[in-house]
Amino acid sequence: MDRLTIKDVARAAGVHPATASRALNPLLPGRISAETTARVVQAATELGYVVDPVGRSLRSRRSGTVGVLVPDLLNPFYPPVVRGVQDVLRDHGLEALLASTDNDVRRESDLLEVFRARRCDGYVIASAGRPDAPVAALVGEGVPVVLVNRLTEATAPSVTSDDARGIGQAVDHLRGLGHTAIGHLAGPTAVSVTAVREQAYRAALRGAGITPRRSWVVRAGQYTAAAGRLACHKLLDRGEVTAVLAGNDLIAVGCYAAIAERGLRCPQDVSLVGINDMPLAEWLRPALTTVAIDQAELGRQAARLIVDRIADPAAAVEHVSVTTELVVRESTAPARPAARSSA
Repeated sequence: MDRLTIKDVARAAGVHPATASRALNPLLPGRISAETTARVVQAATELGYVVDPVGRSLRSRRSGTVGVLVPDLLNPFYPPVVRGVQDVLRDHGLEALLASTDNDVRRESDLLEVFRARRCDGYVIASAGRPDAPVAALVGEGVPVVLVNRLTEATAPSVTSDDARGIGQAVDHLRGLGHTAIGHLAGPTAVSVTAVREQAYRAALRGAGITPRRSWVVRAGQYTAAAGRLACHKLLDRGEVTAVLAGNDLIAVGCYAAIAERGLRCPQDVSLVGINDMPLAEWLRPALTTVAIDQAELGRQAARLIVDRIADPAAAVEHVSVTTELVVRESTAPARPAARSSA
């Protein structure tokens, strides 16, 4: 039996082959009327026609793929982001090629070269640093790029979380529990979100009538539990804070260990707040109070932006902010009376 072609589908639907091709191309929504599209889809289904992705790629000069870079696949924050990206891309006939940079700039550069060799139509990058020469080079060449959760010096469309809102809620919550000495375990300086969250923390303290102290901030070398444990020990060594805002939930996990290792209790002795509301945060003991970020929505918005960018690389640069919300669980409690009176 001869292989079915788009001409067979067009003949069955009573349209020109070019019309049938456009109707079956998810990258060209709205180009063909809904009635004609439905007729073409029905004809293709009845005939058992399957689109040849290689042939379409040769004709359109597009691969139908988007390179997706994340910094660490072991970080539970990123799988929901990737899932959100994939769901939207597939609705537009695109597939994601996924890779983890392990927070290594050289590895990121190598992976981008691999993606370029595979002729990716665009890139969703959640691993960008500040600065980031490989990403800046892509943007400078006019390649469709969307940044997720991190910003770089290059001007590119981006999707970030409204950290200021959630962190403000967290500080207000702790202040309402009587905490006036609230520490912050910040992340590495090479990551833009670190500066954003630290600035939001300081602004929220001032808004709550608390003067921030330099001694209340300790920097974790990475957004990991191990780095969080070490940083929390340094903060607790100073003997000043009764509550800790961790730079993310993994750093908060490290805090649980440090607090226990010092013979202290969470939240009776030290209240703890994370950021991200990663999967399983509610199953920690005590369940983690955290600033929730809709990670899947970050991915969906990033995919929407990259689809638009692929269709029109000259489109205006758009920045999307996804809202955040404090989720209060069991890791925060009223400050001890002695701590409250001594602050």
